[in-house]
Parts: sequence; C-alpha cells; structure tokens
Amino acid sequence: MFSVFREALASVFGWFVRPAPATSYDRQLVWIALALMTTGLVMVTSASIPVASRLTDDPFYFAQRHGMFLLGSLFLGSLMVMVPLHAWRKYSWHMLICSIALLFLVLVVGRSVNGASRWISLGFFNLQPAEVTKLSLFIFIAGYLVRHYQQVRDSFVGFAKPMALFAFIAVLLLGQPDLGSSVVMLVTTVGMLFIAGAKLWQFIAMLGAALFGVVMLILFEPYRLRRVTSFLDPWDDPFGSGYQLTQSLMAFGRGEWWGQGLGNSIQKLEYLPEAHTDFVFAVLAEELGLIGVVIVLLLIFSLVFKALSIGRRALESEQLFGGFLAFGIAFWFAFQTLVNVGAAAGMVPTKGLTLPLISYGGSSLFIMATAVAILIRIDYEQRLAASKGPDPETEDNDNEQE
Repeated sequence: MFSVFREALASVFGWFVRPAPATSYDRQLVWIALALMTTGLVMVTSASIPVASRLTDDPFYFAQRHGMFLLGSLFLGSLMVMVPLHAWRKYSWHMLICSIALLFLVLVVGRSVNGASRWISLGFFNLQPAEVTKLSLFIFIAGYLVRHYQQVRDSFVGFAKPMALFAFIAVLLLGQPDLGSSVVMLVTTVGMLFIAGAKLWQFIAMLGAALFGVVMLILFEPYRLRRVTSFLDPWDDPFGSGYQLTQSLMAFGRGEWWGQGLGNSIQKLEYLPEAHTDFVFAVLAEELGLIGVVIVLLLIFSLVFKALSIGRRALESEQLFGGFLAFGIAFWFAFQTLVNVGAAAGMVPTKGLTLPLISYGGSSLFIMATAVAILIRIDYEQRLAASKGPDPETEDNDNEQE
C-alpha cells in the first residue's frame, strides 16, 4: 500500500516538474480562459441569489442559466476553433451585413431593459446584436487591412474607409442607445489601424473629433449627463443619481485585503443594482478582497498578453489577417475590462459593459468564447506554418480574396 501511495505521489510531483510536451496550440491560453469562466460561474452564483429569490423564488435561477450559457459557449468555442482563418476572412463581409441587419432589427423589435432596447428575445435567451457586431467588425477590419495594407499606410483614404464604416455602425448603436459598445469598437478599430501603420496625425485628428462627439452626446442627453455628474461626485446624491456607484464603492471598501468570504457580500442583498451583471466585479471585490481582485485582473491581462504575443508572432510570420485580428481581440478585451472595472471602482462613468468571460449574459459569453477560439486557431495556424511551411489551401484562398 505504501509503495502504491509513493508511486502516485511521485507521478503527481513529476507532472509539475516534467517539461510539457510540444503541442500545436497554446494550452496556457485555454487554462486562463477556463479559469475566468469558472470564476464567473462562482461569482454570478453568489451575486445573483438574492435577486433570483425575489424574482423567481429559485435562488439558483440565474446561476443555472449562466451554467447553461457556459456549457453552450464551450461547445460553440470547440466548433469555432476548427474553422480555418481563411473562412473567417472569406465570409467576413457576410457576417458584417448580418450584424448590421440585426442592429436595424433590434431598433424595431428590441426588448427594452432600463430604457435601452439592446436585446432581441429568442425565447431561451436574449441576443444582444452589439456583441455580435463587435466580433464581425473586427474580423472585417482585419481582412480590410490585409487587402489595403499599403493604402492604409500611405493615404488618408485607407484610414477613412474603416472609420466611415464604424461611424455608420455607431449611429445604429446610439439609437438603442449603447454608447459603451460604440467606444469599445472605436478604440479597437483605431488600435488595429495603428498596428497596420496608419499615420500619427490621422489618429490625432480622429481622436479630437471623437472626443468632441462624445462630449456633445453627453451634453445633449440628460441621462448621460447625470451619469457623468454622479461619477464626478457620487456622494452628492447617494440615494439618487449616485446610488449605484456609492453602493459599489462600499463593496470595494468592505472587501479590504482578504474579503468578507465567498457568499458573505452585503451589497448583493439588493443594495447594489445589477450585482450579477455589470457590477459583478464589485461583489467579487467585497467577497474576495484585494487579493481576489488582483488575481482576476492578472488572469484577464494574461489573456490579453497572450493575444498580443500571438498577434506579434503571426505578423512576424507574414500571416497578416491572423495577426491583425489577434491584436484587435487583445485591444477589445483589455479596453472592455478597463471600462467595466473602472466603472465599478468609480474611475470612469458607468457604460453598461460586461466583464469578459465573467459577467452574466449569454450573448457576451458566446461571442467572447468564439473570440478565444479564434485566438487558439490563429496560434495553431502560426505554429503549423512554422513547422511545416504555409498551408497551400490557405494560400489559395488568400489569393482568391486578393
């Protein structure tokens, strides 16, 4: 018996110290994504129990739904990872047209929540077209940068075309209204153009125009102006416009170093609105403390760093489409995380954006799981090209696209 135990212990110890065999994909990226999804399931379960008990008499209603969304996103990701990059590039404009059609449709038949019509009810879950449009736009922009690489670097026209496309989509998003998704798409599109080599003065001019536009949107929309003023001084009206932010800040304050313990949040007891969706990070901070916050942020930005590394290697191996798309996904995840965490911590106005792979919501989980699957595919094709040379089928399809 002792020898069997010793062999088992040696086997477990060997798993930790033995070098990992060479693989055709980035296993660390997979484990990081799974860790974030698991964290999301745990925190959504904890944060949603009070509101689920009040609305449905089932304390685990939202937890069960999130678990189903999580299983669906894993299944979807396992399918999407098998789609070659040239297929994404070939059908990018089809995806974009479908996304734009959904943006029009949501303005007509969209389900309104808190004054915003951002969802299309499909029965078993609500589809948010803005999430689909993010991925579709970034895939299309990556293909555009490959087709017009030199024009983007040499002329203003190459820079202006994707910005005009973004402006058209932004008008549809603002009709919902959804300023947060518009800002995420703007930052990511500009970041991808910068990586492609667009000129600096173009970014300065665009940034000035964008800031002017955002200021005008805030000044001429009362609810946005209230958000900004409450963000600047939430304690001026702690039971009115500043209520959500003050409750979130209380959650952060109660968390201290080690947190109150999993499940012991006070703010989630219907003091903090949207505790399991937009403000799940505040509940995480209260229950897991600064240590939990740092660990989760390290996981998210490890994923972002992985995406940047994959994009850099793809560009170095002349796989431009995969490289630009990987950088786009990295910018997307990083900026959306900054906005969500910043809103919960009172550093930026509330924008209604989910925390990647953690917040409750089927649309967000499905699309972000697909984005991670695409990252894995980009890395796989780059490793395959490095070991065996370029894939002839991919080259033929790329030539057809040209």
